[in-house]
Amino acid sequence: MRLRSRLGTLAAALTTAVVAGALLAAPPASAATAAFVRTSSWSSGYEARFTVTNDSSAAISSWNVQFDLPSGSTLGSFWDARLTTSGQHVTALNQSWNGALAPGASTSFGFVVAGTGDPVNCTVNGGSCTGGGNPGNPGAPATPGGLRVTGTTASSVALAWTAVSGTVTGYRVYEGSTVKATVTGTSATVSGLAACSGHSYTVTAYNGNGESAKSPAVSASTTGCTGGGSAMAAAPYLYPGWGDPPAPATVMGATGIKWFTIAFVLSGGGCTPAWDGNGPLTGGTHAATIAAIKAAGGDVIPSFGGWSGNKLGPNCSSAAALAGAYQQVINAYGLKAIDIDIENSDEFENEVVQDRILDALKIVKQNNPGIKTIVTFGTSTTGPAYHGTRLINQAAAKNAGIDVFTIMPFDFGGGANMYQNTVNAAEGLKTALKNAFGWSDATAYAHMGLSGMNGLSDQQELTSPATWTQIRDWAKARGLARFTFWSVNRDRPCAGGGVVSNCSGIAQNTWEFTRITAGF
Repeated sequence: MRLRSRLGTLAAALTTAVVAGALLAAPPASAATAAFVRTSSWSSGYEARFTVTNDSSAAISSWNVQFDLPSGSTLGSFWDARLTTSGQHVTALNQSWNGALAPGASTSFGFVVAGTGDPVNCTVNGGSCTGGGNPGNPGAPATPGGLRVTGTTASSVALAWTAVSGTVTGYRVYEGSTVKATVTGTSATVSGLAACSGHSYTVTAYNGNGESAKSPAVSASTTGCTGGGSAMAAAPYLYPGWGDPPAPATVMGATGIKWFTIAFVLSGGGCTPAWDGNGPLTGGTHAATIAAIKAAGGDVIPSFGGWSGNKLGPNCSSAAALAGAYQQVINAYGLKAIDIDIENSDEFENEVVQDRILDALKIVKQNNPGIKTIVTFGTSTTGPAYHGTRLINQAAAKNAGIDVFTIMPFDFGGGANMYQNTVNAAEGLKTALKNAFGWSDATAYAHMGLSGMNGLSDQQELTSPATWTQIRDWAKARGLARFTFWSVNRDRPCAGGGVVSNCSGIAQNTWEFTRITAGF
């Protein structure tokens, strides 16, 4: 996925410059509200969203939300706004595309917090985030904030929220238009639910003068689910440290996707694994993202390698040491699968390192019965070239037990017909697997994966949503084991032909490629 080598440093520099410039001019004061809601929670933190609404009768061109996090809670990753911190104080400024709000219009931004404290002392454009009450009924309480799920069983969902100041008689919990609970405190448990069922709740406050508006909704699912699909079937790449990373729970709710391939584990120095080469395996942004995915009912496949950065393969002195590095990540997250993205020349074109990786994966399979191992590498339009074919042949010769061989059918000078060139590349992979392992067509397909690039590739190859659907249906009909793309960070529209980190370069619906992938 070569895009990441060109954009990571540039994106970071641009973000720093834009934020610094934006802080020089705060948006003008105007009538707006900002409602806080947790979208998912875990023992050491949570993911949340503020929804900013223009409650005035005139359009506003920009907004800022400011709040304090309690001691012991710190800001992590964020999206759809530019967030800066000063001690425990957080300032969120609109992005260029979501600052203008017509009367009654809303937008939102999200973030991850390490710690359990909700925001306090919230202001939007200098005024109270609650706006002082219900505009349609001035005597009614303000809208409750901080609605969150605090626990689930097979038949119940527990909820909590932040108390509203002023005169409040009680709170009502709604599912749609139906009141599910009425309480005087700031928590409630909705019981009598079906096992493995999904629900969406809002909460209001009321007093003798009336009822507030409903809070932003929070989703929950009861436990008691059975069954489950392959860990590798549909797991698009998500990069928490790059390209305005989206809230995974938001993407999951909008698309039905359950699994993500999380990029990237690199060398943190020698044979020590680290997220992006400098982040801790637990406790950082990547760990918080994984926790949010699991809290929303999903799971992850960490990806080792990628195009850029210092890789473990060349830095670990032996296959046993490399297997030990992989094992640290497996243990940290209780993994069911790992992806080795072997594409840069220091691993892919280094035969000693290629063999070390295969030997290490063989050890991993021996030490972790049932774990799935995936290798992901580049291809030509007719299938694996020399180094890809060597990798396959060596995997067979070493009996490495690789479960899925995934090719990346892009940045290969594919020309206009990305569907046909992807099919041709996949058929070339099938032939290479049959030749190495003696498999039938069906068995070869069952050990194959495709990892595309949504929208425009670095070489301006165009994969449209319609083409991606066509490729998916081809792969699904032949029983391929893996179907993914680079990346969810880019699964947003930005027509105009540019290739950037946080959108696809084409006109599309937000999360459209992820939704198509979920259909695999």
